[in-house]
Amino acid sequence: MNKQQAFTLVELMVTVAIVGILVSIALPSYQEHVRKSRRADAEGALMGLANAMERHFTESNSYCDAGGTDGANSCGAAGTNDTGSPSIYHSQSPTSGNAVYSLTISAVTANTYALSATPTGAQANDKCGTLTLTNTGVKGVSAATVAECW
Repeated sequence: MNKQQAFTLVELMVTVAIVGILVSIALPSYQEHVRKSRRADAEGALMGLANAMERHFTESNSYCDAGGTDGANSCGAAGTNDTGSPSIYHSQSPTSGNAVYSLTISAVTANTYALSATPTGAQANDKCGTLTLTNTGVKGVSAATVAECW
């Protein structure tokens, strides 16, 4: 008589329970890691937009007229907008695919600006909220501390 080799139901249930425990520990950690890497990409995009603003200042001696069609004209000069989605740089992070951060120029004068990266879509519940950067290099967040998020 041949003896069959197989798993018992108890062995299978113990294995399923162990896998379930490991997944419940690993999944939140993985999701936080993904949010953190997306945030780092948005920080890089904000720095890139700040560089584009500085190039724009070098060319026109003003930060004005760097905004897109959805912004406002805060400098008073006729022509193009000064705030809103940037016209001199891409308006989302990552640059292609689904946006997880929306880049905007939120305040402009001839000599100052404030940039922001607002989380959208899958990143909307990020603990840091909106990331900000000014022309003086001051970094900020709307929810947590700057040390945690930048």
